[in-house]
Amino acid sequence: MMPLLFAQPDEDNIIKRVGGSPEMKKHLEDLGFVAGGKIKIISETGGNIIAVVKDTRIAISREMAGKIFI
Repeated sequence: MMPLLFAQPDEDNIIKRVGGSPEMKKHLEDLGFVAGGKIKIISETGGNIIAVVKDTRIAISREMAGKIFI
């Protein structure tokens, strides 16, 4: 298990765990970052990570990406 920050672009991954404060965890889960879900990194731009979750592109900060484990 490793943070999403270390995932390779265009590689399919499965979310194992979502951490962080209860507020951050709820926010990430509301965006679709849930354990067992598929995720793929598209690119990293300006300190943000663009990922595809549930067929939707979502930009998250590096801090948030560090709370998502694959």
